[in-house]
Amino acid sequence: MEAKIILNCKTYEQATGEKALALAGICQEVADESGAEIIMCPQYADIHRISSELDIPVYGQHIDSIGFGSNTGHVLPESVKDAGAVGCLINHSERRLKLADIEANIKKLRELGMVSVVCTNNINVSRSAAALNPDYVAVEPPELIGSGISVSQAQPEIITGSVAAVKEVNPQVKVLTGAGITTGVDVSKAIELGTQGVLLASGVTKAEDPKAVLKDLVSNI
Repeated sequence: MEAKIILNCKTYEQATGEKALALAGICQEVADESGAEIIMCPQYADIHRISSELDIPVYGQHIDSIGFGSNTGHVLPESVKDAGAVGCLINHSERRLKLADIEANIKKLRELGMVSVVCTNNINVSRSAAALNPDYVAVEPPELIGSGISVSQAQPEIITGSVAAVKEVNPQVKVLTGAGITTGVDVSKAIELGTQGVLLASGVTKAEDPKAVLKDLVSNI
């Protein structure tokens, strides 16, 4: 099984503009050296440049359930794909959506041939998300996001419970986990608990040596 490492850049200064491109280059170096699958979720303005200059897979951080037309300030799914993204996060804890919008976004991404990653915060929400048939469910207890305390260590029952719930509803949906992931031990523990990889952000983007952190993250997969 090839585990995924999905890096969410959020709007961190360390992952904006030129710095986003540099970080993407580091991700690609580590992926090439290790054979690991590392995916980057940059800000919208950085998607095209990263996808044009590098080979690292790029996902969007969010899309809106809209079509072409008069939707000033919204994020059009087609534009995210045209910029070079091959997938997208949905319902991140910092960008929660209504159930109808989650379902519409999954459907739109499927129509566009893009990967859907629905973020959830507990077992029940993971179960509900699986019923919508996304490619991935990524469970992240919000209280641990950015804490440096790994969910795979602090609350492993949320991971195992989400994996069991998702598989019961839809065995085709894969599970990721996030929140506090900072080391290779965290990643290997998450995989041991039944996931196919991790979603993380500040542990890499705000690190003094992102390459060293990434190399540690992929060291056991």
